[in-house]
Amino acid sequence: MDHSLRERVRSGDPAAFGRLFDEHARTVYRHALRVSGDPSAAEDVVSLTFLEAWRIRKRVLPGDESLLPWLLGITTNVHRNVARSARRHRAALERLHENDVTPDFSHELVERVADSEELRAVRAALGRLRRTDREIFTLCVWSGLDHAATAQALGVPVGTVRSRLSRARARLRELTAEELRKSRSGTQRRDGTGQVQAGRRSAARSTQETAR
Repeated sequence: MDHSLRERVRSGDPAAFGRLFDEHARTVYRHALRVSGDPSAAEDVVSLTFLEAWRIRKRVLPGDESLLPWLLGITTNVHRNVARSARRHRAALERLHENDVTPDFSHELVERVADSEELRAVRAALGRLRRTDREIFTLCVWSGLDHAATAQALGVPVGTVRSRLSRARARLRELTAEELRKSRSGTQRRDGTGQVQAGRRSAARSTQETAR
């Protein structure tokens, strides 16, 4: 990224923000979709990310590095807030005993991106990681940032990224395998004669590649 674009973003040039959006909105969306599993929520995160980027544009530092780590750092914070709000909303619905809510079919779109059983298992496993480990893993592995860029996005030392990424990978493999075992046992059902039938989907592929 050229130095002038950073300066134009910092000064609030709308054209510069338009270029920033064109270059990175798709990456921000993919990251938000992988983390949330909800296309609608991911779209909201993209909008909020660029609104927040505009609000704090003067924090952009001089240099010629890509602004993607800065944007994904904002994305990470926005997702935390969106997820927190969603949890509060779900809790409120449960208190109201609204059990007739129309099902949300948006997850069907996500299931087309990758093997649905494995994707659900990985996301469930991610939710069991420590927050910093989870964010480091998603930024490094899913969004392809290097250690320095991830450290910049999260505001942590590079050494923290290195050590926690290794730990997160190992822990994620273990937890994903556990989630897959639970998923496979949960998809088994009995027919009218009491005979066990296998679920419609076969067992997911090895999780090693997913967490690699």
